[in-house]
Amino acid sequence: MSSNDYPYFVGVDLGGTNMKIGVMDNHGKTLEYISIPTLVERGPEDAVKRMAAGIHEAVKNAGLTPKDIARVGLGSPGTMDIPAGMLVRPSNLPGWNFFPIRDKLAEESGFGVTFANDATAAAFAEYWVGAGKGEQGLVVLTLGTGIGCGIILEGNPWDGCHSHGGEAAHNLIDISKNARWCKCGKRGHFEAYASATGVANRTIEMINAELKSSLTEPVRNAARRDMVPKLVFEEAEKGDPLAIQIVEETAYYLAVGMVSLTHTIDPTCFLIGGAMTFGGSKTKTGRLFLEKTKEELMSRIFLHLAERLRIDYALLGGDAGYIGAAGLARQEWAKNPE
Repeated sequence: MSSNDYPYFVGVDLGGTNMKIGVMDNHGKTLEYISIPTLVERGPEDAVKRMAAGIHEAVKNAGLTPKDIARVGLGSPGTMDIPAGMLVRPSNLPGWNFFPIRDKLAEESGFGVTFANDATAAAFAEYWVGAGKGEQGLVVLTLGTGIGCGIILEGNPWDGCHSHGGEAAHNLIDISKNARWCKCGKRGHFEAYASATGVANRTIEMINAELKSSLTEPVRNAARRDMVPKLVFEEAEKGDPLAIQIVEETAYYLAVGMVSLTHTIDPTCFLIGGAMTFGGSKTKTGRLFLEKTKEELMSRIFLHLAERLRIDYALLGGDAGYIGAAGLARQEWAKNPE
């Protein structure tokens, strides 16, 4: 390995199902990657012990020693208190409330730990080595069961004053009394319309209304609701009009949610990622989704901003979380080398 690759960093992406751990060199290249089950029901203390063991395993597998690692980054789902290094009430990790995860991991692993929101970590990865490399104002929206949002301004994560910066999923986009319910228990939120859950709900309502579509039988026979967005994509690729309508409506809702972000943050770039991109730039449906999102957004924002705003798909997929966590650890280490 070149001396230019030093120092090395470890990124951890903590999820409700798995913990992804990656060893990165100084340029953002992954040297080793492992995934271990989170086992939420066994509690945070147990998870941290296994996380620390996983970090040391990954470092060893990469042909490195603990002395080669400058710092560890940890990305976690919220809610959290980032300065305190504490999980507050993370919805994906029930029972892990008010747990000082940063300091516990530092104690178990023997490394300094940088703590971040998982969506922010994913956004930083795209800024560091992905589709948003070098952008001065980057917003990454990840579409899945919910909507994640990470914001990087002039190279720094924007966490807000109470560690809740970037909670754009709960921006209000529908003020009607009959607005859709968000899973947080409030009406009219962005996430209720543009997430995979929102797509599934809207699709099922249309099918139940007996609208003619090749989606009807696949949706009615689907074993789980979370399979529905994939079915929408598949039928849209075949040209089904209702499936295409659902994709275009999703682009409309996504754009409406992006309007407030544009006028508030004034970014240079939006990147769209997550599990629900309808195939991304490699498919005609994914390209339609992106173009419709651009069209709807550009028609609703100041022309001066529209002329300077780039909208594209993210590049790093499911690896973005651990890559960005390592990148944030690298950034903190650079400010204060230990």
